[in-house]
Amino acid sequence: MPGPPAPPRPHGLDPDGFFLREGSLARVPGAFRPVVAAVRERLPQVFGARLDGAYLYGSIPRGTARVGRSDLDLLIVLREEPADADRAAVRALGEDLDREFPEIDGAGTLLYGRERLLSEPERYDMGWFLACLCTPLLGDDLAELLPRYRPDSLLARETNGDLARLLPRWRERIAAAGDDEAARRRLVRFMSRHLVRTGFTLVMTRWNGWTSDLREMAEICGAYYPERAAQLLTAAEYGREPVGDPRVLRGHVDDLGPWLAAEYARVHGVKGPPPEDAS
Repeated sequence: MPGPPAPPRPHGLDPDGFFLREGSLARVPGAFRPVVAAVRERLPQVFGARLDGAYLYGSIPRGTARVGRSDLDLLIVLREEPADADRAAVRALGEDLDREFPEIDGAGTLLYGRERLLSEPERYDMGWFLACLCTPLLGDDLAELLPRYRPDSLLARETNGDLARLLPRWRERIAAAGDDEAARRRLVRFMSRHLVRTGFTLVMTRWNGWTSDLREMAEICGAYYPERAAQLLTAAEYGREPVGDPRVLRGHVDDLGPWLAAEYARVHGVKGPPPEDAS
């Protein structure tokens, strides 16, 4: 089945076919500017000279965030590899921001060391993520040290070609959540978004473009895989409006997830293990 045609012009790409960086501080909605200002002020207080830089990503710098519904997404880069104390400090900061600013529904933070982010194993995963999907907030922009990126099979494999390896960990997280409905809701939102984005990057090379809109991602993947279209659209809705239903989680890890992992391996191959897991 040939699937839908490519967009009439490269969507999310420049005229040469490279990713356009999405998001900017100018797009941050007014309601979220106070929490962004608080992050800018507090991060140097938490990490001092060890802080290399910080970036926003997600709906807030894209200008699509919903008050009281959207979370605050941050990428924090340290000059050295983070320790357990750094991760604890980031969790505490996120909890403080969530309590103080009702405009956000939680704060999710990625914490990396500069050397790892710029390393070859991360070049087409977190490197691409920083260069194309993150908006600089503090420090020098590391995107200047990274290549330009196209929506090719190498990028697809290195960003989401590890889904099969993640699924057992997801099942463990579901079991740990137990009867905690709030915890299940958080897992539904996280896993739904991850699966929809994986579905999109599965077909990204054929569609030849980029979008971060979950519903659009689901529609594009579903056009190539119509037998999964309804399931993908439902997952996109759960990514925006999660529920605490354990049946949704089981469907993600027992049906949609395994199918995506197998099809991804067939089309793009499997991402190699991270350096710490390699033997």
